[in-house]
Amino acid sequence: MDTTIIKNNLSAFNKKSDLKHGLPSWAYTSDEFFDAESKTVFTNNWVFAGFVHEFKDPGDAIPITVAGQPIILLQNMDGKINAFHNACSHRCLKLIDESCNVGAMLSCPYHSWTYNLDGDLCATPFFGGREHQPEGFNMSEHGLQAVRTAIWNDWIFINLSGEAQDFEEYAKPLINNFKDIDFQIVEPIATLDFGEIDTNWKFLMENFIEPYHVQFVHRTTTNQPLEDHYTIVDGVCVGSAIDLDDKDKVEGSLSVSSRYLTLFPNFIIGRYFPDQIGVYLNVPVDSGHTLQKRVIYTTDGNPVSDQSIEEIKKLWWDVHKEDHTICERMQLGRLSPVSKDGGLLSPFWEDSVRAFQQMIADSVTK
Repeated sequence: MDTTIIKNNLSAFNKKSDLKHGLPSWAYTSDEFFDAESKTVFTNNWVFAGFVHEFKDPGDAIPITVAGQPIILLQNMDGKINAFHNACSHRCLKLIDESCNVGAMLSCPYHSWTYNLDGDLCATPFFGGREHQPEGFNMSEHGLQAVRTAIWNDWIFINLSGEAQDFEEYAKPLINNFKDIDFQIVEPIATLDFGEIDTNWKFLMENFIEPYHVQFVHRTTTNQPLEDHYTIVDGVCVGSAIDLDDKDKVEGSLSVSSRYLTLFPNFIIGRYFPDQIGVYLNVPVDSGHTLQKRVIYTTDGNPVSDQSIEEIKKLWWDVHKEDHTICERMQLGRLSPVSKDGGLLSPFWEDSVRAFQQMIADSVTK
Protein backbone atom coordinates (compact mmCIF):
# COMPACT_ATOMS: atom_id res chain seq x y z
CA MET A 1 0.00 0.00 0.00
CA ASP A 2 1.35 3.41 -0.98
CA THR A 3 2.42 5.47 2.04
CA THR A 4 0.41 8.43 0.74
CA ILE A 5 -2.77 6.35 0.83
CA ILE A 6 -1.95 5.19 4.36
CA LYS A 7 -1.32 8.76 5.55
CA ASN A 8 -4.60 9.93 4.01
CA ASN A 9 -6.49 7.18 5.83
CA LEU A 10 -4.91 8.11 9.16
CA SER A 11 -6.54 11.54 9.28
CA ALA A 12 -8.80 10.70 12.25
CA PHE A 13 -5.94 8.96 14.04
CA ASN A 14 -3.69 12.01 13.60
CA LYS A 15 -6.35 14.56 14.54
CA LYS A 16 -5.14 16.85 17.33
CA SER A 17 -7.59 16.63 20.23
CA ASP A 18 -7.74 15.64 23.87
CA LEU A 19 -9.57 12.40 22.98
CA LYS A 20 -7.56 10.31 20.54
CA HIS A 21 -8.95 7.96 17.91
CA GLY A 22 -7.47 4.50 17.50
CA LEU A 23 -6.15 3.07 14.25
CA PRO A 24 -8.84 2.87 11.56
CA SER A 25 -10.62 -0.40 10.85
CA TRP A 26 -8.66 -1.16 7.68
CA ALA A 27 -5.45 -1.34 9.73
CA TYR A 28 -6.89 -4.59 11.13
CA THR A 29 -8.84 -5.96 8.16
CA SER A 30 -6.88 -4.93 5.07
CA ASP A 31 -4.45 -7.32 3.41
CA GLU A 32 -2.73 -4.28 1.91
CA PHE A 33 -2.06 -2.82 5.35
CA PHE A 34 -0.85 -6.20 6.59
CA ASP A 35 1.55 -6.30 3.64
CA ALA A 36 2.78 -2.80 4.54
CA GLU A 37 3.41 -3.99 8.11
CA SER A 38 5.35 -6.99 6.80
CA LYS A 39 7.61 -4.71 4.76
CA THR A 40 8.22 -2.26 7.60
CA VAL A 41 7.18 -3.23 11.15
CA PHE A 42 8.32 -6.86 10.83
CA THR A 43 11.32 -6.18 8.61
CA ASN A 44 12.99 -3.19 10.21
CA ASN A 45 12.58 -4.03 13.91
CA TRP A 46 13.65 -6.82 16.28
CA VAL A 47 10.90 -9.42 15.96
CA PHE A 48 10.33 -12.10 18.59
CA ALA A 49 10.75 -15.43 16.82
CA GLY A 50 11.14 -18.34 19.26
CA PHE A 51 12.39 -19.96 22.45
CA VAL A 52 15.92 -21.20 23.13
CA HIS A 53 14.75 -24.05 25.37
CA GLU A 54 12.98 -25.69 22.43
CA PHE A 55 16.41 -26.51 20.98
CA LYS A 56 17.97 -29.56 22.62
CA ASP A 57 20.68 -30.84 20.25
CA PRO A 58 22.92 -29.68 17.40
CA GLY A 59 20.95 -29.91 14.17
CA ASP A 60 17.62 -29.00 15.73
CA ALA A 61 15.78 -26.89 13.17
CA ILE A 62 12.53 -24.93 13.52
CA PRO A 63 10.92 -23.28 10.50
CA ILE A 64 9.13 -19.99 11.14
CA THR A 65 7.51 -17.29 9.07
CA VAL A 66 8.30 -13.61 9.65
CA ALA A 67 6.95 -10.83 7.42
CA GLY A 68 5.69 -13.54 5.09
CA GLN A 69 9.21 -14.89 4.63
CA PRO A 70 10.24 -18.48 5.42
CA ILE A 71 13.06 -18.57 7.99
CA ILE A 72 14.97 -21.42 9.67
CA LEU A 73 16.16 -21.28 13.27
CA LEU A 74 19.05 -23.76 13.46
CA GLN A 75 21.29 -24.87 16.32
CA ASN A 76 24.92 -25.42 15.34
CA MET A 77 27.55 -27.79 16.75
CA ASP A 78 28.52 -25.26 19.44
CA GLY A 79 24.94 -24.90 20.66
CA LYS A 80 24.48 -21.48 19.08
CA ILE A 81 21.13 -20.75 17.45
CA ASN A 82 21.32 -18.98 14.11
CA ALA A 83 18.67 -17.86 11.66
CA PHE A 84 18.77 -18.32 7.89
CA HIS A 85 16.42 -17.68 5.02
CA ASN A 86 14.66 -21.00 4.47
CA ALA A 87 15.63 -21.34 0.81
CA CYS A 88 18.27 -23.37 -0.97
CA SER A 89 20.86 -21.29 -2.82
CA HIS A 90 20.39 -23.44 -5.93
CA ARG A 91 16.71 -23.26 -6.95
CA CYS A 92 15.41 -21.57 -3.80
CA LEU A 93 13.39 -24.54 -2.57
CA LYS A 94 12.02 -24.22 0.96
CA LEU A 95 14.41 -26.48 2.84
CA ILE A 96 12.53 -27.26 6.06
CA ASP A 97 8.75 -27.70 6.31
CA GLU A 98 8.44 -28.75 9.93
CA SER A 99 10.54 -28.88 13.08
CA CYS A 100 13.12 -31.66 13.01
CA ASN A 101 16.74 -32.56 13.64
CA VAL A 102 18.75 -32.43 10.42
CA GLY A 103 21.84 -34.11 11.89
CA ALA A 104 25.25 -32.69 11.10
CA MET A 105 24.23 -31.40 7.68
CA LEU A 106 21.18 -29.82 6.08
CA SER A 107 20.51 -31.28 2.64
CA CYS A 108 18.10 -29.93 0.05
CA PRO A 109 15.62 -32.67 -0.95
CA TYR A 110 15.53 -31.47 -4.57
CA HIS A 111 19.15 -31.76 -5.77
CA SER A 112 21.03 -32.54 -2.54
CA TRP A 113 22.87 -29.29 -2.18
CA THR A 114 24.19 -29.64 1.35
CA TYR A 115 25.00 -27.11 4.07
CA ASN A 116 26.64 -27.42 7.47
CA LEU A 117 24.94 -26.09 10.61
CA ASP A 118 26.60 -22.69 10.16
CA GLY A 119 24.99 -22.31 6.74
CA ASP A 120 28.14 -22.96 4.70
CA LEU A 121 27.64 -24.76 1.39
CA CYS A 122 29.51 -28.08 1.51
CA ALA A 123 28.31 -30.13 -1.47
CA THR A 124 26.71 -29.51 -4.88
CA PRO A 125 26.39 -33.00 -6.46
CA PHE A 126 26.94 -32.95 -10.24
CA PHE A 127 26.14 -29.24 -10.49
CA GLY A 128 28.85 -28.91 -13.12
CA GLY A 129 27.89 -32.06 -14.99
CA ARG A 130 30.35 -34.85 -14.26
CA GLU A 131 32.16 -32.34 -12.08
CA HIS A 132 30.48 -31.25 -8.88
CA GLN A 133 31.45 -27.59 -9.29
CA PRO A 134 31.51 -25.81 -12.66
CA GLU A 135 34.42 -23.55 -13.53
CA GLY A 136 34.26 -20.22 -11.72
CA PHE A 137 31.85 -21.45 -9.06
CA ASN A 138 32.90 -20.45 -5.53
CA MET A 139 31.24 -22.57 -2.84
CA SER A 140 31.91 -19.96 -0.14
CA GLU A 141 29.72 -17.44 -1.95
CA HIS A 142 26.60 -19.60 -2.04
CA GLY A 143 25.84 -20.63 1.51
CA LEU A 144 22.52 -20.04 3.21
CA GLN A 145 21.65 -16.39 3.62
CA ALA A 146 21.98 -15.50 7.29
CA VAL A 147 19.47 -13.37 9.21
CA ARG A 148 20.59 -11.11 12.02
CA THR A 149 19.83 -12.74 15.36
CA ALA A 150 19.82 -11.67 19.00
CA ILE A 151 19.11 -13.77 22.09
CA TRP A 152 17.95 -12.39 25.41
CA ASN A 153 17.81 -15.19 27.97
CA ASP A 154 15.36 -17.79 26.54
CA TRP A 155 14.03 -15.57 23.76
CA ILE A 156 15.16 -15.39 20.15
CA PHE A 157 14.78 -12.20 18.12
CA ILE A 158 15.56 -11.61 14.45
CA ASN A 159 15.96 -8.49 12.32
CA LEU A 160 15.34 -9.10 8.63
CA SER A 161 16.67 -5.78 7.36
CA GLY A 162 19.90 -6.11 9.34
CA GLU A 163 19.68 -2.39 10.09
CA ALA A 164 17.99 -2.27 13.48
CA GLN A 165 19.71 -0.72 16.48
CA ASP A 166 21.85 -3.07 18.58
CA PHE A 167 19.37 -5.27 20.45
CA GLU A 168 20.66 -4.55 23.96
CA GLU A 169 20.31 -0.83 23.31
CA TYR A 170 16.93 -1.20 21.57
CA ALA A 171 15.45 -3.34 24.34
CA LYS A 172 16.97 -1.42 27.28
CA PRO A 173 13.63 0.04 28.46
CA LEU A 174 12.28 -3.50 28.79
CA ILE A 175 15.45 -5.14 30.12
CA ASN A 176 15.70 -2.58 32.92
CA ASN A 177 12.55 -4.08 34.45
CA PHE A 178 14.28 -7.43 34.99
CA LYS A 179 17.67 -6.48 36.43
CA ASP A 180 16.80 -8.03 39.79
CA ILE A 181 16.11 -11.48 38.32
CA ASP A 182 18.74 -14.24 38.23
CA PHE A 183 17.99 -15.70 34.82
CA GLN A 184 20.35 -18.60 35.52
CA ILE A 185 17.61 -20.14 37.68
CA VAL A 186 14.61 -19.14 35.55
CA GLU A 187 13.03 -22.33 34.19
CA PRO A 188 10.17 -23.01 31.75
CA ILE A 189 7.59 -25.27 33.36
CA ALA A 190 4.69 -25.28 30.88
CA THR A 191 3.66 -24.31 27.35
CA LEU A 192 0.14 -23.42 26.28
CA ASP A 193 -0.34 -23.66 22.52
CA PHE A 194 -3.51 -21.84 21.52
CA GLY A 195 -3.17 -22.41 17.78
CA GLU A 196 -4.81 -19.92 15.46
CA ILE A 197 -6.86 -17.04 16.88
CA ASP A 198 -9.36 -15.33 14.57
CA THR A 199 -8.04 -11.83 15.12
CA ASN A 200 -5.42 -9.39 13.90
CA TRP A 201 -2.13 -9.63 15.80
CA LYS A 202 -2.40 -6.02 16.99
CA PHE A 203 -5.58 -6.71 18.97
CA LEU A 204 -3.76 -9.36 21.00
CA MET A 205 -0.95 -6.90 21.68
CA GLU A 206 -3.27 -4.03 22.58
CA ASN A 207 -5.41 -6.21 24.83
CA PHE A 208 -2.32 -7.17 26.83
CA ILE A 209 -1.04 -3.60 26.96
CA GLU A 210 -4.11 -1.93 28.49
CA PRO A 211 -5.51 -2.59 32.00
CA TYR A 212 -8.92 -1.04 31.32
CA HIS A 213 -10.61 -4.36 30.48
CA VAL A 214 -9.24 -6.47 33.34
CA GLN A 215 -11.95 -6.10 35.97
CA PHE A 216 -14.68 -6.54 33.35
CA VAL A 217 -13.37 -9.33 31.10
CA HIS A 218 -11.51 -11.26 33.82
CA ARG A 219 -13.91 -10.83 36.75
CA THR A 220 -13.96 -14.62 37.35
CA THR A 221 -10.23 -15.26 36.92
CA THR A 222 -8.52 -12.22 38.40
CA ASN A 223 -8.77 -10.00 41.43
CA GLN A 224 -6.92 -6.88 40.31
CA PRO A 225 -9.01 -3.72 40.83
CA LEU A 226 -8.76 -1.28 37.94
CA GLU A 227 -8.02 1.69 40.19
CA ASP A 228 -4.79 0.02 41.38
CA HIS A 229 -3.35 -0.26 37.86
CA TYR A 230 -1.15 2.22 36.06
CA THR A 231 0.14 2.38 32.51
CA ILE A 232 3.75 2.26 31.30
CA VAL A 233 5.08 4.13 28.26
CA ASP A 234 8.85 3.94 27.92
CA GLY A 235 9.92 4.17 24.28
CA VAL A 236 9.48 0.78 22.58
CA CYS A 237 8.38 -0.76 25.91
CA VAL A 238 4.70 -0.14 26.68
CA GLY A 239 2.21 -1.84 28.96
CA SER A 240 0.76 -1.57 32.44
CA ALA A 241 1.34 -2.69 36.02
CA ILE A 242 -0.30 -3.17 39.40
CA ASP A 243 1.13 -3.29 42.92
CA LEU A 244 -0.84 -5.30 45.49
CA ASP A 245 -0.31 -6.28 49.11
CA ASP A 246 -0.24 -9.93 50.19
CA LYS A 247 -3.57 -9.39 51.93
CA ASP A 248 -5.17 -8.82 48.51
CA LYS A 249 -4.26 -12.31 47.27
CA VAL A 250 -7.16 -14.60 46.38
CA GLU A 251 -6.45 -18.29 45.86
CA GLY A 252 -7.31 -19.66 42.42
CA SER A 253 -7.19 -16.29 40.72
CA LEU A 254 -4.60 -13.83 39.48
CA SER A 255 -4.32 -11.40 42.39
CA VAL A 256 -0.63 -10.54 42.66
CA SER A 257 1.56 -7.58 41.84
CA SER A 258 2.19 -7.77 38.10
CA ARG A 259 4.00 -6.12 35.20
CA TYR A 260 2.41 -6.41 31.75
CA LEU A 261 5.17 -5.38 29.37
CA THR A 262 5.74 -5.49 25.62
CA LEU A 263 8.66 -4.82 23.31
CA PHE A 264 7.62 -3.43 19.95
CA PRO A 265 6.46 -5.00 17.79
CA ASN A 266 5.40 -8.48 19.03
CA PHE A 267 7.17 -9.48 22.27
CA ILE A 268 4.95 -9.88 25.33
CA ILE A 269 6.27 -10.67 28.80
CA GLY A 270 4.26 -10.70 32.01
CA ARG A 271 5.92 -10.70 35.40
CA TYR A 272 3.85 -12.00 38.31
CA PHE A 273 5.35 -11.57 41.75
CA PRO A 274 6.98 -13.24 43.47
CA ASP A 275 7.99 -16.11 41.22
CA GLN A 276 6.42 -16.32 37.76
CA ILE A 277 6.98 -15.01 34.23
CA GLY A 278 4.81 -15.61 31.17
CA VAL A 279 5.99 -14.96 27.61
CA TYR A 280 3.71 -14.93 24.58
CA LEU A 281 4.73 -15.65 21.00
CA ASN A 282 2.29 -13.99 18.59
CA VAL A 283 2.83 -14.91 14.93
CA PRO A 284 0.72 -12.97 12.42
CA VAL A 285 -0.76 -15.24 9.75
CA ASP A 286 -2.74 -12.65 7.79
CA SER A 287 -4.83 -9.59 8.56
CA GLY A 288 -7.41 -11.61 10.46
CA HIS A 289 -5.53 -14.52 12.03
CA THR A 290 -2.69 -14.95 14.54
CA LEU A 291 -0.93 -17.99 15.98
CA GLN A 292 -0.29 -17.74 19.71
CA LYS A 293 1.40 -19.72 22.44
CA ARG A 294 2.54 -18.92 25.97
CA VAL A 295 5.46 -20.29 27.95
CA ILE A 296 5.27 -20.12 31.74
CA TYR A 297 8.47 -19.79 33.80
CA THR A 298 9.36 -19.97 37.48
CA THR A 299 11.92 -17.44 38.64
CA ASP A 300 12.99 -18.58 42.14
CA GLY A 301 14.73 -21.86 41.27
CA ASN A 302 12.41 -23.92 43.48
CA PRO A 303 10.72 -27.09 42.16
CA VAL A 304 7.04 -26.85 41.25
CA SER A 305 4.73 -29.81 41.81
CA ASP A 306 2.79 -31.36 38.93
CA GLN A 307 -0.44 -30.35 40.62
CA SER A 308 0.67 -26.73 40.88
CA ILE A 309 1.72 -26.71 37.23
CA GLU A 310 -1.69 -28.00 36.18
CA GLU A 311 -3.40 -25.33 38.29
CA ILE A 312 -1.22 -22.62 36.76
CA LYS A 313 -1.92 -23.91 33.25
CA LYS A 314 -5.67 -23.96 33.84
CA LEU A 315 -5.70 -20.43 35.21
CA TRP A 316 -3.79 -19.05 32.26
CA TRP A 317 -5.76 -21.07 29.73
CA ASP A 318 -8.98 -19.58 31.11
CA VAL A 319 -7.54 -16.05 31.16
CA HIS A 320 -6.35 -16.35 27.56
CA LYS A 321 -9.63 -17.74 26.33
CA GLU A 322 -11.42 -14.74 27.84
CA ASP A 323 -9.01 -12.47 25.98
CA HIS A 324 -9.33 -14.40 22.73
CA THR A 325 -13.11 -14.10 22.75
CA ILE A 326 -12.85 -10.33 23.20
CA CYS A 327 -10.17 -9.92 20.51
CA GLU A 328 -12.14 -11.99 18.01
CA ARG A 329 -15.17 -9.78 18.64
CA MET A 330 -12.95 -6.72 18.21
CA GLN A 331 -12.02 -8.11 14.80
CA LEU A 332 -15.68 -8.62 13.88
CA GLY A 333 -16.51 -5.11 15.07
CA ARG A 334 -14.06 -3.71 12.54
CA LEU A 335 -16.42 -4.85 9.79
CA SER A 336 -18.87 -2.15 10.87
CA PRO A 337 -18.71 1.29 9.21
CA VAL A 338 -18.85 2.71 12.74
CA SER A 339 -15.24 1.56 13.19
CA LYS A 340 -13.90 3.50 10.22
CA ASP A 341 -12.32 6.17 12.42
CA GLY A 342 -10.96 3.69 14.98
CA GLY A 343 -13.17 4.44 17.95
CA LEU A 344 -11.82 6.36 20.96
CA LEU A 345 -9.02 5.66 23.42
CA SER A 346 -9.09 6.45 27.12
CA PRO A 347 -6.48 9.17 27.74
CA PHE A 348 -5.80 7.60 31.14
CA TRP A 349 -6.02 3.82 30.69
CA GLU A 350 -5.14 3.46 27.01
CA ASP A 351 -2.29 5.93 26.49
CA SER A 352 0.00 2.88 26.26
CA VAL A 353 -2.19 1.45 23.48
CA ARG A 354 -1.99 4.79 21.72
CA ALA A 355 1.82 4.67 21.98
CA PHE A 356 1.85 1.18 20.42
CA GLN A 357 -0.46 2.30 17.62
CA GLN A 358 1.68 5.39 17.02
CA MET A 359 4.71 3.13 16.50
CA ILE A 360 2.71 1.15 13.96
CA ALA A 361 1.63 4.32 12.14
CA ASP A 362 5.15 5.73 12.15
CA SER A 363 6.59 2.48 10.80
CA VAL A 364 4.24 2.09 7.85
CA THR A 365 4.39 5.74 6.76
CA LYS A 366 8.18 6.20 6.68
